[in-house]
Amino acid sequence: MDPVSVGLLAALAGGVGGEVGRQTWAGLSALVRRPFQSGRGSGQVSAVSSGEAELVALGQAPADVTRAQALSTALAVRAAVDDEFGDGLRQWHEQAKLVRTGDGEVINMISGGTQNGPVVQGRDFSGISITTAPPSPAVPGDSTPRRQD
Repeated sequence: MDPVSVGLLAALAGGVGGEVGRQTWAGLSALVRRPFQSGRGSGQVSAVSSGEAELVALGQAPADVTRAQALSTALAVRAAVDDEFGDGLRQWHEQAKLVRTGDGEVINMISGGTQNGPVVQGRDFSGISITTAPPSPAVPGDSTPRRQD
């Protein structure tokens, strides 16, 4: 399983995402507090953190990247030795990715002036092609914008 993003953990701990974010954080808290189950590394369970201490620490200081990294690591290690936890964490992570944390948020704004061509706003474009006709020639003394078709 891929590690849980440090940014996602910090955002959720800090209350980003409104009520959905709080419920998602509560879901992770409940998952972490479940007892260990025997699995692949059942003999190693006593040496592995449940993640609860890291979860509480991040909850106390959500902006602390070191605490978020410690929780991400604890979750990954526990998932590797506790099959049931790993399955639950995968399900939780898929749902948590849907919470709008503002991570990578883009705000597009156009103001003033005249745009003489297509304007594309968004994020993470790939494989697109935009072709347009050349602008209409300006007529001397005419300041009326020309529409391109």
